[in-house]
Amino acid sequence: MRVAIDGPGGAGKTSVARAVAGNLGLECLDTGAMYRAVAAAVLRRGLDPADGPAVAAVAREVVGTIEVTEGAVRVETLDVTTEIRGTAVTETVSTVAANPEVRVAMVQRQQAWAGERHGCVMEGRDITTVVLPDAEVRVYLHAAAAVRARRRSGESGASEAAVQAALSERDHRDSTRAHAPLRLAEGVREIDTTDRSVADVVGEIMQMIEEISRRDLL
Repeated sequence: MRVAIDGPGGAGKTSVARAVAGNLGLECLDTGAMYRAVAAAVLRRGLDPADGPAVAAVAREVVGTIEVTEGAVRVETLDVTTEIRGTAVTETVSTVAANPEVRVAMVQRQQAWAGERHGCVMEGRDITTVVLPDAEVRVYLHAAAAVRARRRSGESGASEAAVQAALSERDHRDSTRAHAPLRLAEGVREIDTTDRSVADVVGEIMQMIEEISRRDLL
């Protein structure tokens, strides 16, 4: 069973994905953390995130060293768990993630990771459309902008107004980039998490999984 979860920042992807993975006894991969790890490596080298060839070279160099678990993120053996959630990486990651060559390297790595497992839960911004378009369960989470900002503000400590502005800019970049834009694909279950708890959303996804499992047994 492969569960693919897409959606913008603050929609609840990570919390939901981890809970679903826990219910299924499967591993969960936060692909956004992978792009943040590359952004951190770019910044550590003092490179311009807009320098496409240089950034792509870094991605190819470090992609095999990225380790993402529920408790930590590492790149080139360095623990960057806290660093990748900082302002510098947050302001840089969308530029890095829009680089087509970076995305090629990341997608290959993510697909290989999924292929090495009998099942998995993967979340990000192009999982249902590019990375695992044939996953048994595909979900797109979204929520009202103010709610998303409130959630992220609680995590980062930044003002809701500042967070909402940053999320709006990131949404625009992600949805308009030429390569693998964030979008709701045909056949993907859309779930509005605005007024719903994580447990409630997880329950809906688990019901989807149960229905698919029963159908496959027929």
